[in-house]
Order: sequence, then structure tokens, then C-alpha cells
Amino acid sequence: MFDFFNRYWWLLFPIAFFVYGAFQSWLSYRSNRATLDLIKTYATSGREPPPELLNRLGKRHNFDADDAAERSRQNSSYDGWYQVVLFGMLCVGFSYAAFADIYGMGEAFTIVAFVMAALSAASLAQVLFSRKRPRD
Repeated sequence: MFDFFNRYWWLLFPIAFFVYGAFQSWLSYRSNRATLDLIKTYATSGREPPPELLNRLGKRHNFDADDAAERSRQNSSYDGWYQVVLFGMLCVGFSYAAFADIYGMGEAFTIVAFVMAALSAASLAQVLFSRKRPRD
């Protein structure tokens, strides 16, 4: 079993993306079902549903858009910092893997560590230079 994992460890990533996509679809289905139930309530009471409620059905992953809109309304300061930390920690992990020559693939881990460092630096630049300037 350990040999199987050593050979096919990379399959964890596509499997995780499939599971994430299925979970997103399930959340979208539940949200749309709740919206339809609310529209049915309006219809049974003889009232016209608000246009925002009808527009909500047209969005595939409406909870993502709602969350992003809510975060922008709150003007939170943590937007983007999670990417800086994530890529930085991945860079540290892959650097250690390259240094320890895990699986005898030190050169490959070095390349991945450089890519993660570049992504962390790019995310940091985006966070620092894309701040909204207050209007005078």
C-alpha cells in the first residue's frame, strides 16, 4: 500500500478537485432549491417575487458571489494575504523536500519551491500595490 501511495501520490490533487467541484455543485443545488421554495411561497400567497430573487436563480454559484460582495462591503484587510501565506508555506515545504531529497527528486522539488516562491511574491505585490486609495 505504501508503494502504491509513493507512485500515485499526485492523484490526491485531481481527486480533491473533483470532490470540491461536487461539493460546490451540491451547495449550488441547495441554494437554488431554497430560492425556488421561497418563490413558491410568494406564488401561493399571490404576490410577485422580487427581481433580485429571480436573478439569484441565474447564477451558478451564487453563494461565492454573495460572499465576495459581502467581503468587499466590509472592506476587510485580509483579502489576498491568505495566498501570500499559503504559497510561502508551500515554498518552505517544497524547499525542505528538496533539501532532504525526499523520494530522490530533489531537483524537481527545487523547481516547485521556486515556483511557489514566485507565486508568494506575486501575491504579496498584489496585496501591497492594489490597495484602494481613499478618495479626497
